[in-house]
Amino acid sequence: MGNRYRPFMVLSVFTLFVVLLFAGLAWSARIKDIASLKGVRSNQLIGYGLVVGLNGTGDGSGTKFTVQSLVNMMEHLGIHALPDQVKVSNVAAVMVTANLPPFGREGSKLDVLVSSVGDAKSLQGGTLLLTPLRGVDNRIYALAQGPLIVGGFASSGAAGGGVQKNHPTVARIPGGGSIEREIPFHFAKMQDLVISLHEPDFTTAMRVSDAINGTLGQPLAFPSDAGTIRVHVPAEMRKNMVGMMASLEQISINPDSKARIILDERTGTVVMGQDVRISSVAIAHGNLSVTIKENAQVSQPAPFSQGQTVVTPESKVNVAEEQKRLIVMPAGTSLGEVVKALNAIGVSPRDLIAVFQAIKAAGALQADLEII
Repeated sequence: MGNRYRPFMVLSVFTLFVVLLFAGLAWSARIKDIASLKGVRSNQLIGYGLVVGLNGTGDGSGTKFTVQSLVNMMEHLGIHALPDQVKVSNVAAVMVTANLPPFGREGSKLDVLVSSVGDAKSLQGGTLLLTPLRGVDNRIYALAQGPLIVGGFASSGAAGGGVQKNHPTVARIPGGGSIEREIPFHFAKMQDLVISLHEPDFTTAMRVSDAINGTLGQPLAFPSDAGTIRVHVPAEMRKNMVGMMASLEQISINPDSKARIILDERTGTVVMGQDVRISSVAIAHGNLSVTIKENAQVSQPAPFSQGQTVVTPESKVNVAEEQKRLIVMPAGTSLGEVVKALNAIGVSPRDLIAVFQAIKAAGALQADLEII
């Protein structure tokens, strides 16, 4: 059955390769994927709260801020309690974080993240009490409350052993936050739209400006700098700002980028852009392998000789150097030719890092070399 369908599978793989090849040549991106409207952004919120209902996996008695928080909360509820009388084994102090999305309106729901700040062992089965979430201006923008969803668990025995999966001290509450204050943003009253590129580039900014002018049929867009394009909104379009922005987001362009090589020495990962070029250079690569083997030689005395058994270590050292061919790469060599040539001389991903660093030091690499 495998031999019967093998020609069809080979043809399918070849067809897929050709499709991907031509798709890469005609690659383009929408403006909404490479840029954003200035002022339309999310804002981070943070709050401090308590999780209750834990099955003895909460903070220990030595966590004083948890005890103090619980006592203060009970005082607000009209219950007088002394810190010495409060046990917090079923309570955990947590930090609650969330992102306030752009155009978030009062009553809209937010997903919140709950993280333990004490020595709680697990938040599984807990419930977050009402927690105000504040912005950087210390104003309350949202409230959070609800049962936690923990993506892990922790179980331990009386002898101290146990099993743990993922992080049981971090949990989420989908839709557990409610927006109580809006961030004002008068989108409909804007006379100019400012589009910010995620990756500033003069060529890309000019292409975006030309594409917008071509779509609108009039010169309304111009790049202010490498990362900003300003679009003037004509009077007849100010009543339909949403429709205008929606049409601009769908415009496709071919973004430009600098030739760059990313090297990760920790993992041996090498990522190269398609515009990487090198000048005329000769490359030779050789590996020196040193192998050391340790063997133990046992000397056994003859019977009734009153001798002792002696173990003598024996070391064997073997040094081998791999001889590689010298490859000459002409000026203007493309990325594919570089990879093909380096693979021909048996260069591994980790060796590529040293090779590219040497080519850059020789001044033959027309690309930015970035080590992460």
